[in-house]
Amino acid sequence: MRSRMRNPAVVLSDAMQPIQEIFAVAHSGGVDGQTLELVHLRVSQINGCSACVNAGAEAALEAGVSSERLAAVAAWREAPYFSARERAALALAEAATRLADRPDSVSDELWDAAATYFDEKQLAAIVLMIGVTNMFNRLNATTRQIAGARG
Repeated sequence: MRSRMRNPAVVLSDAMQPIQEIFAVAHSGGVDGQTLELVHLRVSQINGCSACVNAGAEAALEAGVSSERLAAVAAWREAPYFSARERAALALAEAATRLADRPDSVSDELWDAAATYFDEKQLAAIVLMIGVTNMFNRLNATTRQIAGARG
């Protein structure tokens, strides 16, 4: 497999720093790093972005996610390894990524469930992580970025 081009955020180098700043801001919102990395990984799995799945798995391991939990992220609903808090974040990540799947993709019930575990600042961090991950997934998948290659 070959990429079609370098990542657009690398080609247009002025784009990379603001994107990285959004990641940093998301990590400063009071949500533990493991949860944010699980969210990033699950969004990337849904979007089929091999480069982000690879990078997300590496980042999750660095954040302390066990290999057992890492292997079960795609089946988090059926796996016993995730807390109720993490499940709420993963459900929000899936719904916000699959916006076209149903009319009310992020239902009040789903949002309220997440809001029982996260305050407004933390929800903002999760939503930012979901959004920036979706953006990167689209850049990488469209240009066929290779897993493990950077840029």
